[in-house]
Amino acid sequence: MLRLSRLADYGVMVMAHAAADPAGVHNVSDAAAATGLPGPTVAKIMAKLGRAGLLASQRGAHGGYRLAAAPEQITVASIITALDGPIALTQCSDHHQPSACDRENLCVSRRGINRINTAIRSALEGVTLAELARPAYDFLGPLPPRAAAPAPSNV
Repeated sequence: MLRLSRLADYGVMVMAHAAADPAGVHNVSDAAAATGLPGPTVAKIMAKLGRAGLLASQRGAHGGYRLAAAPEQITVASIITALDGPIALTQCSDHHQPSACDRENLCVSRRGINRINTAIRSALEGVTLAELARPAYDFLGPLPPRAAAPAPSNV
């Protein structure tokens, strides 16, 4: 099963929260309250995203973190990479790590795995933080009107 780590999933949530007010400064307490995540987890995520250059820290009484770039310029792939490292299905498809596989030269699936890995990475690079921060109805169109509740009968 392919699955994001919990930290990457939470990181996308924290960044989407920040993208809802891209010019704002977001502190750990507010981000934790808005996302329902534990404060220490949010602090760890924000610090890692700051080291990766996706968030910029601001010191002072009204300090916290702000987006380091416009939400349209930050991709889901960059968030995942900042928190989990390179996106790779297998160790041999991670071009940043030397392969520890002793069967690499005999592997018939490597080409296919690399193609799948490239497709997944491209898909994640194609989704921006701006898209995630938009309300759901922006993607689906306007919500249909709610049907009126039936009047109570006096029977």
